[in-house]
Amino acid sequence: MSLLLLVVSALHILILVLLFVATLDKSWWTLPEKESLNLWYDCTWNTTTQTWACSNVSENGWLKAVQVLMVLSLVLCCLSFILFMFQLYTMRRGGLFYATGLCQLCTSAAVFSGALIYAIHPEEILEKYPRGGSFGYCFALAWVAFPLALVSGIIYIHLRKRE
Repeated sequence: MSLLLLVVSALHILILVLLFVATLDKSWWTLPEKESLNLWYDCTWNTTTQTWACSNVSENGWLKAVQVLMVLSLVLCCLSFILFMFQLYTMRRGGLFYATGLCQLCTSAAVFSGALIYAIHPEEILEKYPRGGSFGYCFALAWVAFPLALVSGIIYIHLRKRE
């Protein structure tokens, strides 16, 4: 049982790290010049003046939805880890971790929705940038975090507390 708890906790911490990096790092979109754009603040290298040109991200509603969903996924994942630790030490023997599992499933849904919106609407989100480019590694990390959070939620729902 202790090995299973260690694996589940390690999986949860891995999901948390993936979500933090995906949400806060700077590579959701890679421009053709190999510059990266993130969800919060866009800094691109201006080759004529040899300086960084930083600006706020667009006020696009789709981008705002992605920002909200990614922050929500972080909050839900942190909450579910805290809830798991609380249930682990206070729940009676034989109890199921339904609340933790439900929180993780909601985390998975939020990550999925945010990444899907970004995948479907890149033209609207990146309207002020030149055409071309590709999705960055943070976008890929969000897609990796989605199935891991889904599996984690299912594991929590089926996990019983033993002594």
